[in-house]
Amino acid sequence: MKFPRRTFVHLATGAAALPALSPLARAQAYPSRPVRIIVGFPAGGATDIQARLMGEWLTERLGQQFIVENKPGASGNIGTEMVAKAPADGYTLLQVVTPAAINAALYSNLPFDFVRDIAPVIYAARLAYVVVVNPSVPATTLPEFIAYAKANPGKINYGSAGQGTPQNIACELFKMMTGVNLVHVPYKGGAPAVVDLIANHVQVIFAPVSESIQQIKAGKLRALAVTTATRLDVLPDVPTVADFVPGYEASGFAGIGAPKATPVDVIDKLNKELNAGLADAKVKARIVELGGTVMGGTPAEFGKIISEATEKWAKVIKFAGVKAE
Repeated sequence: MKFPRRTFVHLATGAAALPALSPLARAQAYPSRPVRIIVGFPAGGATDIQARLMGEWLTERLGQQFIVENKPGASGNIGTEMVAKAPADGYTLLQVVTPAAINAALYSNLPFDFVRDIAPVIYAARLAYVVVVNPSVPATTLPEFIAYAKANPGKINYGSAGQGTPQNIACELFKMMTGVNLVHVPYKGGAPAVVDLIANHVQVIFAPVSESIQQIKAGKLRALAVTTATRLDVLPDVPTVADFVPGYEASGFAGIGAPKATPVDVIDKLNKELNAGLADAKVKARIVELGGTVMGGTPAEFGKIISEATEKWAKVIKFAGVKAE
């Protein structure tokens, strides 16, 4: 069957116009089915709670279920690999946290490239760690602790959630910048390390606020400083490390990512809705309770944070000789 020339030209012109319209149509249709948010860590921790907070908000706003799936293991690498290899359609997202940036330098044979294979969606929160000591340590300020550590080189143990974790790397940066000699005692998770700090088996931890604030308030641990550049609303009387060690900063990050090549319009839609969530009073309050500072912003701004963190922690890992377990 032959088409008249006029009909053929009309059809061809219409077909050529479809790609220009498809991003808008795709954004309007998304999501048309449930979306998974992959968390590379166990349920119940701060990373999991933050992901569920974002998932609940998106579920309410977009009318489809945003379901958190925990895929713990290998310091979050199992979950990251799952998302890196998922279809780039916006239906598999990643809760992006600091270990992903650390792992990029810590592991030499990963089957993915975190910076290349995960597209940033939003920088949800900056996360703080707090330098906590057992009350038996004869130091009530960070300068006193530094002096005590220098007077007792190799005799003070610091705990962490494991080799290559943010707590480990934050303390190694502190050691690098102050010249103190602290002995690393790695644990299989942050909670066991805090338990042993209370029991005085280790003397200091650079602990997530969410894992230590109740013990601080109860007087079981003494907070000397927070690792962020500014003080925290939940610990307003605790100074920053940088107040005494100029230039020190070891904040973490939490946000959402997607597989590379995920349509820009889908990422922009998620970014818009998540920024609205971060402006919500209840969401902001919960993030603050977890020791975070609400951020927000564009995907490009989150990409810059990820790149800077990856470069920074690679230098610390190399200097300290940190090896993956």
